[in-house]
Amino acid sequence: MSEPAATTQHQQELNAGERFAFGKNWAEFLRCLNEARVVLAERSLTSMLNRSSLDGIRFLDAGSGSGIMSLAAYRLGAEVRSFDFDPESVVCTKTLRDRYQKPSAADDVAKTGWQVDTGSVLDTTYLSTLGRYDVVYSWGVLHHTGAMWQALDNVVEAVAEGGTLYIAIYNDQGGMSNRWRVMKRLYNKLPDVLKIPYAVLIMAPRELKFLLLSCLSGRPGLYFANIRDYAESSTRGMSYWRDLLDWVGGYPFEVAKPEEVIDFYLSRGFELQKLKTCAGSIACNEYVFRKTLIREQEHG
Repeated sequence: MSEPAATTQHQQELNAGERFAFGKNWAEFLRCLNEARVVLAERSLTSMLNRSSLDGIRFLDAGSGSGIMSLAAYRLGAEVRSFDFDPESVVCTKTLRDRYQKPSAADDVAKTGWQVDTGSVLDTTYLSTLGRYDVVYSWGVLHHTGAMWQALDNVVEAVAEGGTLYIAIYNDQGGMSNRWRVMKRLYNKLPDVLKIPYAVLIMAPRELKFLLLSCLSGRPGLYFANIRDYAESSTRGMSYWRDLLDWVGGYPFEVAKPEEVIDFYLSRGFELQKLKTCAGSIACNEYVFRKTLIREQEHG
């Protein structure tokens, strides 16, 4: 059987140094995944979605990465569909599904309530086969597609009328974002043996600044405590080192200002339910939208 087109394209982009190996990074993250991190992921979903559970909810994870958020939705009671462009991310998500699936459904994937695919959010033919979902979730994914605005538009049809779209997009910092784009692309062009030293070199000034501030405040241990407690402070159970590599290497890389994203979805029949900004930092702004109108066809 031939490989899916998405898998072939993904490998070509990796070979050309035009894409970060997100799935490989996520596979390493799974080594430190534990119950506490999963609980944090669950809390982040219930908090942002303003729900105590996801019982009876159809949940689409567009770009599932490690699979931790698909797992969180699954444990909260949702019927989950996950997909990712990166084949290693698909393996990670399937690993979590197989590890946590309900025992009574272990012999029948179709009955687990959690389906995992290889697919691209830029592939409208693939997306058209998925149907519509009560919650479409895509955290820190759409800006890594190489065609962010197309990806932002493509997920619209996957949201059921009255449904929720929860996304996170990198904040636009103007010239600084442009400089980061150059540094990220260089990371992926480097031989593998140089990538870790390069990431350390790039982040060293920032890390030394935080360490110095901790020392000047009379609490030198604060810097190390922030690293130790990163899973909780990230609110989604993430890993400090894995997120650092993701930040330095995460390419393709696009950004958007909050008002751009909000206006984009208001014009497509959505209303903003919740906004969580990164206060101008290098992180992501989070948006929760509700679909209020059936999107009209572009040409009537």
